[in-house]
Amino acid sequence: MPNKKSAEKELRKNVKRNVANHKTMKKIKDLVKINLKTIKTGDKKVKDEFSKTVKALDKAVKTGLMKKNTAARKKSRIMKKINTLK
Repeated sequence: MPNKKSAEKELRKNVKRNVANHKTMKKIKDLVKINLKTIKTGDKKVKDEFSKTVKALDKAVKTGLMKKNTAARKKSRIMKKINTLK
């Protein structure tokens, strides 16, 4: 339990940020799973799903939620699987 007023405010801010960050990371994980599923089924809309994933990953990097190399690694692995379809 925080003792100072500023510490209480920081705690409130941290809780809100934690919820927002968790929601964003869950969205990214879901998008990656959807990409892998569409790759397995061989749908033609793989590129559309991939563009949504790239957008979400880049936004997470921009906000500091994820490191640049982590996002690049995820994008690379998905793209590698997409390219093996052809």
